[in-house]
Amino acid sequence: MKLQSYVADAWIAPEGKLTAIASAVTGEIVAETGTTVRDFKAMLDQARKVGGPALRKMTFHQRAKMLKALGDAVMAKKDELYELSYNTGATKADSWIDIEGGAGTLFAYSSKGRRELPNDTIIVEGAPEGLSKRGTFMGQHVLTSRQGAAVHINAFNFPVWGMLEKLGPTLLAGMPAIVKPATATAYLTEAAFRIMIEANVLPKGALQLIIGPTGDLFDHLTGQDVVSFTGSAETAQTLQRHPVIARESVRFIAERDSLNAAVLGPDAVQGTPEFDLFVKEVVREMTVKAGQKCTAIRRALVPAAQMDAVEAALKEALGKIVVGDPRDEKTQMGALVSTAQRNDVREKIDTLSKEARIVFGDPCKAEGKGAFLSPVLLRCDDPAKASRVHDTEAFGPVATLMPYKDLGDAIALVNRGQGSLVMSLYTYDPKVARDVLTGSGAFHGRLFILNRDCAKESTGHGSPLPNLIHGGPGRAGGGEEMGGLHGVHHYMQRTALQGSPRMLTGVTQEWMRGSPEMREGPHPFRLRFNELELGKTLVTQPRTITLEDIEHFAHFTGDTFYAHMDEEAAKANPLFGGRVAHGYLLLSFAAGLFVDPPPGPVLANYGLDNLRFTKPVKPGDSITVQLTAKSKSLRNPEMGEVRWQVIVTNQNGDTAATYELLTMNAV
Repeated sequence: MKLQSYVADAWIAPEGKLTAIASAVTGEIVAETGTTVRDFKAMLDQARKVGGPALRKMTFHQRAKMLKALGDAVMAKKDELYELSYNTGATKADSWIDIEGGAGTLFAYSSKGRRELPNDTIIVEGAPEGLSKRGTFMGQHVLTSRQGAAVHINAFNFPVWGMLEKLGPTLLAGMPAIVKPATATAYLTEAAFRIMIEANVLPKGALQLIIGPTGDLFDHLTGQDVVSFTGSAETAQTLQRHPVIARESVRFIAERDSLNAAVLGPDAVQGTPEFDLFVKEVVREMTVKAGQKCTAIRRALVPAAQMDAVEAALKEALGKIVVGDPRDEKTQMGALVSTAQRNDVREKIDTLSKEARIVFGDPCKAEGKGAFLSPVLLRCDDPAKASRVHDTEAFGPVATLMPYKDLGDAIALVNRGQGSLVMSLYTYDPKVARDVLTGSGAFHGRLFILNRDCAKESTGHGSPLPNLIHGGPGRAGGGEEMGGLHGVHHYMQRTALQGSPRMLTGVTQEWMRGSPEMREGPHPFRLRFNELELGKTLVTQPRTITLEDIEHFAHFTGDTFYAHMDEEAAKANPLFGGRVAHGYLLLSFAAGLFVDPPPGPVLANYGLDNLRFTKPVKPGDSITVQLTAKSKSLRNPEMGEVRWQVIVTNQNGDTAATYELLTMNAV
């Protein structure tokens, strides 16, 4: 199988001398690669001039629908991908994380796009900022799609998930992508890529693939482009030093391999559930994907008094791990991705052995023609004086066990890893967790706390999730991928808009206080979604709040809080100086004032956002409500969400309450 690149919506076969890719299991040739792309400038131009404009014309909801279709396509042909994945050395369980986990990331971003983003092409971020006394000059942050290409450089260990976890937020942000997989497992990436192209849901130029060398690709990057890298620290540093990256201020997102740690809390002694969970998780992280995970546990820190017990438990559990052909259902750990990778791991073990001793496994033992290696556990009894265990990573089924004297010592040792993607802590004591967070949180992108309460539903130390940040400081690269909508923002530009409320309303399609209001005509609730214009406003007649209203509401709801029922106690309250109406009474009366009772286009009221009670309302005060259509977002062909700005004022014009009402309106 000769692997092909996909450029300008066409497949390109390799030329010249070919490089063979061997099966990690049998050593047989499974694919060949060679030089494919010659004109990288043209490739970038295709993304910027064809793919980018097409994606930017689509709304977030349309892009979200596209992501779901891509995920469905991958799932429909997952069995083909599983069969290919065995050649990477991965077991069925390993491949599930890669293949179905990758599709799941697309589904997650599709869901977030439809639920949390507008049916629009820009994101309005945060509340408006007042910049003048009279409110005629305002500011508003917005996010728009960058007008370049996203270059995705992926690692060999997750050839499907590694591609899809970047594509989800990138395509949702409206940016075209150029994917460059690692050669060792490029045949699996190419197969998954073909499935997405054949789904026929992507605009032309939205997605391209490079198999083989990248030539002068980086020479043609601009400040509108984004480079997202996953892999080794050495490669990341080389790419970041490229003169064009610095000259053009190319946005560079790096997710690098790191020396992730697991810490057994001082309370988690032998016999506790947390002790057992620690052992189970360390073994799992050593053996899943044969330890070839950027999040795998490399350093296991335990109280000095627990060292022997933990070592014995780990050795017992590792001794039960069956290493072999990943197609065999009995196999629990497959092969490393290649013999070259196995050789590299052996070299790193040799380096670590200068400060630690091997207590389980034989790195020199070879099994068959594949790249098999037994799990290797090392023990370093004086980690404070060691250095290699804190800066050398064996990217395979390898971990080092080390003791700590007290929690402060554990934190100091963990931080010597110089920044990681994830640290896990096994404790049932919240104070221990708090101390670890404040002492070490700045060194880790994610802190995973596992104990008996969450163990059954936990996704594990080594599982990045699409709704949480995947990245870390320092050695881990300083980047952040995924993280829900945070990941989408990496591929967008934040801009501060300044202008009049009317202008900003017109630009953002979100009504801003101070913009024109349309008070004439029918009640806003009589207008269908497509008929309703932003700024459509209803100002109600006033209603006087009586003491009888307050007491009736209190007895009817059971809310007899003293501020509503006890005049003397309420007078002593410095905020009130006497009895006041319930905040929720104001909301109820406000709804009664602005509601239009007969059946109509308003199908449902499904929530309030940003509710604030800003001034107490006392018996005898009158309230008036202003209801204004703030924004609209079509949800499906039959209905759309309308967000209303609600302002409740008293007889003096002072604001008593503000909130945003959400309704679903018929189209």
